[in-house]
Amino acid sequence: MESQFHRIRRLPPYVFETVNALKAKLRAQDVDIIDFGFGNPDMETPPHIVEKLVETARKPRTNRYSASKGIAGLRGAQARYYERRFGVKLDPDTQVIATLGSKEGFANLAQAISAPGDVILAPNPSYPIHPFGFLIAGAGIRHIEALDAESYLRAIDTAARHSVPSPLAVVTCFPSNPTAQTCDLKFYEEVVALARRYEMFVLSDLAYAEIYYGDPPPSVLQVEGAMDICIEMTSLSKTYAMAGWRMGFAVGSKRLVAALTRVKSYLDYGAYTPIQVAACAALDGPQDCVAQMRQTYHTRRDVMVDSFARAGWNIPPPDASMFAWAPLPEKFAALGSLEFSKRLMVEAGVAVSPGVGFGEYGEGFVRLALVENEQRIRQAARMVKTFLDNPANTNENNSGETL
Repeated sequence: MESQFHRIRRLPPYVFETVNALKAKLRAQDVDIIDFGFGNPDMETPPHIVEKLVETARKPRTNRYSASKGIAGLRGAQARYYERRFGVKLDPDTQVIATLGSKEGFANLAQAISAPGDVILAPNPSYPIHPFGFLIAGAGIRHIEALDAESYLRAIDTAARHSVPSPLAVVTCFPSNPTAQTCDLKFYEEVVALARRYEMFVLSDLAYAEIYYGDPPPSVLQVEGAMDICIEMTSLSKTYAMAGWRMGFAVGSKRLVAALTRVKSYLDYGAYTPIQVAACAALDGPQDCVAQMRQTYHTRRDVMVDSFARAGWNIPPPDASMFAWAPLPEKFAALGSLEFSKRLMVEAGVAVSPGVGFGEYGEGFVRLALVENEQRIRQAARMVKTFLDNPANTNENNSGETL
Protein backbone atom coordinates (compact mmCIF):
# COMPACT_ATOMS: atom_id res chain seq x y z
CA MET A 1 0.00 0.00 0.00
CA GLU A 2 2.97 2.34 0.41
CA SER A 3 4.24 2.00 -3.17
CA GLN A 4 3.56 4.86 -5.59
CA PHE A 5 0.85 4.63 -8.20
CA HIS A 6 2.02 3.60 -11.67
CA ARG A 7 1.65 6.97 -13.39
CA ILE A 8 3.22 8.83 -10.47
CA ARG A 9 6.25 6.54 -10.62
CA ARG A 10 6.82 7.63 -14.23
CA LEU A 11 7.17 11.28 -13.23
CA PRO A 12 10.54 12.51 -11.95
CA PRO A 13 10.70 14.85 -8.93
CA TYR A 14 9.45 18.27 -9.99
CA VAL A 15 12.55 20.48 -9.89
CA PHE A 16 10.52 23.65 -9.54
CA GLU A 17 8.99 22.42 -6.27
CA THR A 18 12.41 22.82 -4.66
CA VAL A 19 12.77 26.41 -5.89
CA ASN A 20 9.16 27.31 -5.04
CA ALA A 21 9.46 25.90 -1.52
CA LEU A 22 12.58 27.98 -0.91
CA LYS A 23 10.84 31.06 -2.33
CA ALA A 24 7.86 30.55 -0.01
CA LYS A 25 10.17 30.06 3.00
CA LEU A 26 12.05 33.28 2.31
CA ARG A 27 8.87 35.29 1.73
CA ALA A 28 7.51 33.98 5.04
CA GLN A 29 10.60 35.60 6.59
CA ASP A 30 9.64 38.90 4.89
CA VAL A 31 12.44 38.66 2.32
CA ASP A 32 11.65 40.69 -0.79
CA ILE A 33 12.10 38.33 -3.75
CA ILE A 34 12.30 39.78 -7.24
CA ASP A 35 10.69 36.92 -9.09
CA PHE A 36 11.73 36.11 -12.65
CA GLY A 37 11.04 32.42 -12.05
CA PHE A 38 7.35 32.11 -12.85
CA GLY A 39 5.98 33.19 -16.25
CA ASN A 40 2.95 34.82 -14.66
CA PRO A 41 1.98 38.05 -16.48
CA ASP A 42 1.80 41.09 -14.20
CA MET A 43 -0.04 43.40 -16.60
CA GLU A 44 -3.76 44.16 -16.41
CA THR A 45 -6.23 42.39 -18.66
CA PRO A 46 -7.48 45.06 -21.12
CA PRO A 47 -10.59 46.82 -19.73
CA HIS A 48 -12.90 46.02 -22.66
CA ILE A 49 -12.34 42.29 -22.04
CA VAL A 50 -13.06 42.57 -18.31
CA GLU A 51 -16.16 44.67 -18.99
CA LYS A 52 -17.52 42.03 -21.37
CA LEU A 53 -16.96 39.36 -18.70
CA VAL A 54 -18.86 41.38 -16.08
CA GLU A 55 -21.68 42.25 -18.48
CA THR A 56 -22.15 38.60 -19.46
CA ALA A 57 -21.87 37.26 -15.91
CA ARG A 58 -24.87 39.40 -14.90
CA LYS A 59 -27.09 37.35 -17.19
CA PRO A 60 -28.38 34.35 -15.18
CA ARG A 61 -28.50 32.09 -18.20
CA THR A 62 -24.71 32.33 -18.66
CA ASN A 63 -24.10 30.74 -15.25
CA ARG A 64 -25.30 27.38 -16.51
CA TYR A 65 -23.08 24.63 -17.94
CA SER A 66 -21.26 25.69 -21.07
CA ALA A 67 -20.08 23.71 -24.11
CA SER A 68 -17.06 21.44 -23.73
CA LYS A 69 -15.64 22.30 -27.16
CA GLY A 70 -16.34 26.01 -26.69
CA ILE A 71 -19.32 28.14 -27.67
CA ALA A 72 -19.84 28.63 -31.41
CA GLY A 73 -19.06 32.35 -31.26
CA LEU A 74 -15.67 31.72 -29.68
CA ARG A 75 -14.69 29.03 -32.16
CA GLY A 76 -15.67 31.41 -34.94
CA ALA A 77 -13.57 34.19 -33.40
CA GLN A 78 -10.52 31.93 -33.29
CA ALA A 79 -11.06 30.93 -36.93
CA ARG A 80 -11.21 34.62 -37.86
CA TYR A 81 -7.98 35.24 -35.95
CA TYR A 82 -6.17 32.52 -37.92
CA GLU A 83 -7.39 33.87 -41.24
CA ARG A 84 -6.46 37.43 -40.30
CA ARG A 85 -3.06 36.59 -38.78
CA PHE A 86 -1.83 33.63 -40.84
CA GLY A 87 -4.08 33.52 -43.91
CA VAL A 88 -5.26 30.08 -42.76
CA LYS A 89 -8.92 29.12 -43.18
CA LEU A 90 -10.45 26.92 -40.48
CA ASP A 91 -13.87 25.33 -40.13
CA PRO A 92 -15.03 26.43 -36.63
CA ASP A 93 -17.14 23.29 -36.25
CA THR A 94 -14.54 20.65 -37.12
CA GLN A 95 -11.12 22.29 -36.88
CA VAL A 96 -11.34 24.44 -33.75
CA ILE A 97 -11.81 23.51 -30.10
CA ALA A 98 -11.51 25.77 -27.06
CA THR A 99 -9.35 24.45 -24.23
CA LEU A 100 -8.70 25.44 -20.63
CA GLY A 101 -5.37 26.92 -21.65
CA SER A 102 -2.80 25.29 -23.92
CA LYS A 103 -1.49 23.14 -21.04
CA GLU A 104 -4.83 21.37 -20.62
CA GLY A 105 -5.09 21.03 -24.38
CA PHE A 106 -1.76 19.21 -24.60
CA ALA A 107 -2.51 16.99 -21.61
CA ASN A 108 -5.88 15.85 -22.93
CA LEU A 109 -4.58 15.48 -26.48
CA ALA A 110 -1.99 13.08 -25.08
CA GLN A 111 -4.78 11.06 -23.46
CA ALA A 112 -6.75 11.12 -26.72
CA ILE A 113 -4.10 9.94 -29.19
CA SER A 114 -1.40 7.98 -27.35
CA ALA A 115 -1.14 4.65 -25.57
CA PRO A 116 1.52 2.51 -23.90
CA GLY A 117 4.09 1.54 -26.51
CA ASP A 118 3.72 4.73 -28.55
CA VAL A 119 6.77 6.96 -28.97
CA ILE A 120 6.66 10.76 -29.00
CA LEU A 121 9.55 12.95 -30.14
CA ALA A 122 9.78 15.91 -27.77
CA PRO A 123 12.15 18.87 -27.55
CA ASN A 124 14.54 19.08 -24.63
CA PRO A 125 14.71 21.54 -22.92
CA SER A 126 10.95 21.92 -23.11
CA TYR A 127 7.89 23.16 -21.30
CA PRO A 128 7.18 20.19 -18.97
CA ILE A 129 3.70 19.34 -20.30
CA HIS A 130 5.14 18.53 -23.73
CA PRO A 131 6.85 15.31 -22.59
CA PHE A 132 5.10 14.62 -19.30
CA GLY A 133 1.56 14.84 -20.64
CA PHE A 134 2.42 11.85 -22.81
CA LEU A 135 4.28 10.06 -20.00
CA ILE A 136 1.16 10.35 -17.84
CA ALA A 137 -0.84 8.90 -20.74
CA GLY A 138 1.51 5.91 -20.81
CA ALA A 139 3.52 6.71 -23.94
CA GLY A 140 7.29 6.75 -24.24
CA ILE A 141 9.31 9.91 -24.87
CA ARG A 142 12.39 10.30 -27.00
CA HIS A 143 14.03 13.51 -25.84
CA ILE A 144 15.75 15.53 -28.57
CA GLU A 145 18.16 18.34 -27.85
CA ALA A 146 16.50 21.57 -28.96
CA LEU A 147 18.67 24.59 -28.20
CA ASP A 148 17.93 25.96 -31.68
CA ALA A 149 15.54 25.21 -34.54
CA GLU A 150 18.09 23.91 -37.02
CA SER A 151 19.70 21.36 -34.70
CA TYR A 152 16.26 20.22 -33.59
CA LEU A 153 15.22 19.67 -37.20
CA ARG A 154 18.27 17.50 -37.93
CA ALA A 155 17.71 15.53 -34.75
CA ILE A 156 14.05 14.87 -35.61
CA ASP A 157 15.14 13.18 -38.84
CA THR A 158 17.72 11.03 -37.06
CA ALA A 159 15.39 10.08 -34.21
CA ALA A 160 12.47 9.22 -36.48
CA ARG A 161 14.69 7.11 -38.70
CA HIS A 162 16.09 5.06 -35.81
CA SER A 163 13.08 4.84 -33.46
CA VAL A 164 11.42 1.47 -32.91
CA PRO A 165 8.48 1.60 -33.08
CA SER A 166 8.14 4.55 -35.42
CA PRO A 167 7.15 7.75 -33.59
CA LEU A 168 3.48 8.63 -33.35
CA ALA A 169 4.10 12.37 -33.23
CA VAL A 170 6.65 15.14 -32.90
CA VAL A 171 6.21 18.21 -30.69
CA THR A 172 7.32 21.68 -31.80
CA CYS A 173 7.32 24.89 -29.74
CA PHE A 174 8.40 28.13 -31.41
CA PRO A 175 8.71 30.76 -30.03
CA SER A 176 10.12 28.35 -27.49
CA ASN A 177 9.43 28.04 -23.82
CA PRO A 178 12.00 28.03 -22.24
CA THR A 179 14.72 28.96 -24.75
CA ALA A 180 12.88 31.82 -26.55
CA GLN A 181 14.21 30.48 -29.86
CA THR A 182 12.19 31.20 -33.00
CA CYS A 183 11.80 29.50 -36.37
CA ASP A 184 10.75 30.51 -39.87
CA LEU A 185 8.18 29.01 -42.22
CA LYS A 186 10.87 26.95 -43.96
CA PHE A 187 11.43 25.10 -40.68
CA TYR A 188 7.77 24.09 -40.59
CA GLU A 189 7.87 23.08 -44.24
CA GLU A 190 10.69 20.68 -43.47
CA VAL A 191 9.02 19.39 -40.32
CA VAL A 192 5.82 18.65 -42.24
CA ALA A 193 7.84 16.88 -44.95
CA LEU A 194 9.57 14.74 -42.30
CA ALA A 195 6.23 14.00 -40.62
CA ARG A 196 4.78 12.80 -43.91
CA ARG A 197 7.86 10.67 -44.63
CA TYR A 198 7.73 8.96 -41.24
CA GLU A 199 3.91 9.03 -40.87
CA MET A 200 3.92 11.20 -37.76
CA PHE A 201 1.57 13.86 -36.45
CA VAL A 202 2.93 17.34 -35.70
CA LEU A 203 1.83 18.89 -32.39
CA SER A 204 2.67 22.60 -32.40
CA ASP A 205 2.68 24.88 -29.36
CA LEU A 206 2.25 28.49 -30.52
CA ALA A 207 1.39 30.07 -27.18
CA TYR A 208 3.75 33.02 -27.75
CA ALA A 209 2.65 33.89 -31.28
CA GLU A 210 2.01 37.54 -30.42
CA ILE A 211 5.06 38.29 -28.26
CA TYR A 212 7.84 38.95 -30.71
CA TYR A 213 10.47 41.63 -31.31
CA GLY A 214 11.22 41.10 -34.99
CA ASP A 215 9.25 39.26 -37.65
CA PRO A 216 5.90 37.76 -36.52
CA PRO A 217 6.21 34.00 -35.88
CA PRO A 218 4.52 31.76 -38.47
CA SER A 219 2.07 28.91 -37.94
CA VAL A 220 2.75 25.35 -39.05
CA LEU A 221 -0.73 25.39 -40.60
CA GLN A 222 0.50 27.82 -43.26
CA VAL A 223 2.35 24.90 -44.86
CA GLU A 224 0.53 23.20 -47.72
CA GLY A 225 -0.88 19.86 -46.58
CA ALA A 226 -0.19 20.52 -42.90
CA MET A 227 -3.88 20.59 -42.03
CA ASP A 228 -4.13 16.81 -42.44
CA ILE A 229 -1.49 15.91 -39.87
CA CYS A 230 -0.97 18.95 -37.62
CA ILE A 231 -2.69 20.41 -34.60
CA GLU A 232 -1.66 23.71 -33.04
CA MET A 233 -2.20 25.07 -29.53
CA THR A 234 -2.58 28.75 -28.82
CA SER A 235 -3.46 30.67 -25.69
CA LEU A 236 -4.84 34.03 -24.59
CA SER A 237 -2.81 33.88 -21.37
CA LYS A 238 0.15 35.99 -22.45
CA THR A 239 -1.32 37.79 -25.47
CA TYR A 240 -4.03 39.52 -23.42
CA ALA A 241 -2.67 39.03 -19.86
CA MET A 242 -5.41 36.45 -19.19
CA ALA A 243 -3.32 33.69 -17.61
CA GLY A 244 -5.76 33.00 -14.75
CA TRP A 245 -8.73 32.94 -17.11
CA ARG A 246 -7.48 29.61 -18.57
CA MET A 247 -8.50 30.14 -22.18
CA GLY A 248 -6.76 28.48 -25.11
CA PHE A 249 -7.40 26.66 -28.37
CA ALA A 250 -6.42 23.64 -30.42
CA VAL A 251 -6.87 23.98 -34.18
CA GLY A 252 -5.99 22.05 -37.32
CA SER A 253 -6.41 18.41 -38.29
CA LYS A 254 -10.05 17.33 -38.14
CA ARG A 255 -8.98 13.90 -36.93
CA LEU A 256 -6.91 15.25 -34.04
CA VAL A 257 -9.45 17.92 -33.10
CA ALA A 258 -12.19 15.27 -33.07
CA ALA A 259 -10.12 13.01 -30.81
CA LEU A 260 -9.47 15.84 -28.35
CA THR A 261 -13.13 16.89 -28.49
CA ARG A 262 -14.29 13.37 -27.62
CA VAL A 263 -11.96 13.04 -24.62
CA LYS A 264 -12.83 16.49 -23.31
CA SER A 265 -16.54 15.74 -23.59
CA TYR A 266 -16.07 13.19 -20.79
CA LEU A 267 -13.97 15.48 -18.60
CA ASP A 268 -15.40 19.01 -18.56
CA TYR A 269 -18.18 21.34 -19.66
CA GLY A 270 -15.78 23.95 -20.99
CA ALA A 271 -14.74 27.27 -19.54
CA TYR A 272 -17.25 29.50 -17.76
CA THR A 273 -19.43 31.02 -20.49
CA PRO A 274 -18.74 34.68 -19.56
CA ILE A 275 -15.02 33.95 -19.92
CA GLN A 276 -15.64 32.54 -23.38
CA VAL A 277 -17.70 35.58 -24.38
CA ALA A 278 -14.96 37.87 -23.05
CA ALA A 279 -12.44 35.85 -25.06
CA CYS A 280 -14.50 36.66 -28.18
CA ALA A 281 -14.14 40.34 -27.28
CA ALA A 282 -10.38 39.83 -27.00
CA LEU A 283 -10.01 38.17 -30.38
CA ASP A 284 -12.49 40.29 -32.33
CA GLY A 285 -11.93 43.58 -30.52
CA PRO A 286 -9.25 46.28 -30.80
CA GLN A 287 -5.71 44.86 -30.90
CA ASP A 288 -3.77 47.95 -29.82
CA CYS A 289 -3.60 46.42 -26.33
CA VAL A 290 -1.59 43.52 -27.77
CA ALA A 291 0.87 45.89 -29.39
CA GLN A 292 1.22 47.78 -26.10
CA MET A 293 1.96 44.61 -24.14
CA ARG A 294 4.44 43.51 -26.79
CA GLN A 295 6.22 46.85 -26.46
CA THR A 296 6.29 46.52 -22.67
CA TYR A 297 7.96 43.11 -22.92
CA HIS A 298 10.36 44.49 -25.53
CA THR A 299 11.38 47.35 -23.24
CA ARG A 300 11.79 45.02 -20.28
CA ARG A 301 13.93 42.72 -22.40
CA ASP A 302 16.25 45.56 -23.36
CA VAL A 303 16.49 46.82 -19.76
CA MET A 304 17.29 43.32 -18.49
CA VAL A 305 19.94 42.63 -21.13
CA ASP A 306 21.61 46.01 -20.58
CA SER A 307 21.47 46.18 -16.77
CA PHE A 308 22.50 42.56 -16.21
CA ALA A 309 25.41 42.98 -18.63
CA ARG A 310 26.59 45.95 -16.55
CA ALA A 311 26.32 43.68 -13.52
CA GLY A 312 28.61 41.13 -15.17
CA TRP A 313 26.04 38.62 -16.45
CA ASN A 314 25.56 38.56 -20.22
CA ILE A 315 22.03 37.51 -21.18
CA PRO A 316 21.40 36.89 -24.90
CA PRO A 317 18.47 39.05 -26.05
CA PRO A 318 15.51 36.83 -27.00
CA ASP A 319 13.82 37.31 -30.37
CA ALA A 320 10.38 36.48 -28.98
CA SER A 321 8.39 35.24 -25.96
CA MET A 322 8.31 36.70 -22.46
CA PHE A 323 11.45 34.81 -21.44
CA ALA A 324 15.21 35.13 -21.60
CA TRP A 325 17.37 31.99 -21.66
CA ALA A 326 20.73 32.67 -20.08
CA PRO A 327 23.88 30.61 -19.53
CA LEU A 328 25.10 30.52 -15.94
CA PRO A 329 27.77 33.11 -15.15
CA GLU A 330 31.12 31.46 -15.80
CA LYS A 331 32.21 31.37 -12.17
CA PHE A 332 29.07 29.39 -11.30
CA ALA A 333 29.16 26.89 -14.16
CA ALA A 334 30.34 24.06 -11.90
CA LEU A 335 27.50 24.65 -9.47
CA GLY A 336 24.69 23.63 -11.83
CA SER A 337 21.47 25.46 -12.56
CA LEU A 338 19.46 24.28 -9.55
CA GLU A 339 22.05 25.12 -6.91
CA PHE A 340 22.85 28.39 -8.66
CA SER A 341 19.14 29.32 -8.64
CA LYS A 342 18.86 28.55 -4.93
CA ARG A 343 22.01 30.50 -4.07
CA LEU A 344 20.90 33.49 -6.17
CA MET A 345 17.58 33.57 -4.34
CA VAL A 346 19.08 33.27 -0.85
CA GLU A 347 22.00 35.67 -1.31
CA ALA A 348 20.60 38.15 -3.84
CA GLY A 349 16.82 37.89 -3.45
CA VAL A 350 16.41 37.14 -7.16
CA ALA A 351 14.39 34.12 -8.34
CA VAL A 352 15.00 32.40 -11.69
CA SER A 353 14.01 29.01 -13.09
CA PRO A 354 16.79 26.40 -13.24
CA GLY A 355 17.30 25.14 -16.78
CA VAL A 356 17.52 21.52 -15.67
CA GLY A 357 13.84 21.75 -14.70
CA PHE A 358 13.06 21.84 -18.42
CA GLY A 359 15.13 18.73 -19.21
CA GLU A 360 18.70 17.54 -18.96
CA TYR A 361 19.79 19.57 -21.98
CA GLY A 362 18.74 22.68 -20.09
CA GLU A 363 21.53 22.22 -17.58
CA GLY A 364 23.92 25.15 -17.55
CA PHE A 365 21.13 27.68 -18.21
CA VAL A 366 18.37 29.48 -16.33
CA ARG A 367 15.14 31.00 -17.59
CA LEU A 368 14.14 34.54 -16.62
CA ALA A 369 10.56 35.74 -17.14
CA LEU A 370 9.94 39.38 -18.02
CA VAL A 371 7.27 39.79 -15.37
CA GLU A 372 8.82 42.52 -13.21
CA ASN A 373 8.73 46.21 -14.11
CA GLU A 374 11.80 48.13 -15.28
CA GLN A 375 12.59 49.53 -11.83
CA ARG A 376 12.55 46.06 -10.29
CA ILE A 377 14.68 44.68 -13.12
CA ARG A 378 17.34 47.34 -12.49
CA GLN A 379 17.12 46.67 -8.74
CA ALA A 380 17.65 42.97 -9.42
CA ALA A 381 20.69 43.77 -11.57
CA ARG A 382 22.25 45.72 -8.69
CA MET A 383 21.69 42.79 -6.35
CA VAL A 384 23.11 40.39 -8.92
CA LYS A 385 26.22 42.57 -9.27
CA THR A 386 26.80 42.50 -5.51
CA PHE A 387 26.34 38.74 -5.57
CA LEU A 388 28.75 38.21 -8.48
CA ASP A 389 31.35 40.57 -7.03
CA ASN A 390 31.44 38.78 -3.68
CA PRO A 391 34.95 37.26 -3.40
CA ALA A 392 33.49 34.28 -1.55
CA ASN A 393 31.66 33.25 -4.71
CA THR A 394 34.40 31.51 -6.64
CA ASN A 395 34.50 28.32 -8.64
CA GLU A 396 36.50 26.74 -5.85
CA ASN A 397 33.89 27.62 -3.23
CA ASN A 398 30.93 26.89 -5.51
CA SER A 399 31.95 23.49 -6.89
CA GLY A 400 29.76 20.79 -5.41
CA GLU A 401 28.35 23.05 -2.72
CA THR A 402 24.68 22.75 -1.73
CA LEU A 403 22.39 24.91 0.33
